[in-house]
Amino acid sequence: QVQLVESGGGLVQPGGSLRLSCAFSGSIFSLYAMGWYRQVPGKQRELVAVISSGGSANYADSVKGRFTISRDNVKNTVYLQMNSLKPEDTAVYYCNVDKLAVDYWGQGTQVTVSS
Repeated sequence: QVQLVESGGGLVQPGGSLRLSCAFSGSIFSLYAMGWYRQVPGKQRELVAVISSGGSANYADSVKGRFTISRDNVKNTVYLQMNSLKPEDTAVYYCNVDKLAVDYWGQGTQVTVSS
């Protein structure tokens, strides 16, 4: 059974940085693309960034140039480095993997950007 555990969220001032981590267990991490999503109350969950098993990354237009997704296949962990944070980045951030057409999600980590 795949398990995903996010960490690294918190309160940060506009312009600041945070690094989110997502620890993966229960399967072979290196085989799967991994994604970061975010959700604010009353809105649909949206894709922020995705990284393929080979390390290719894609980003939502709203975070391009500010966020970087990466993975460590030894530590079975995916990261989201978030720089130049804006108040509109405030959301609960979720880690995701699609394994054989089944979506797995972590519990989420809150990111709040506020002065």
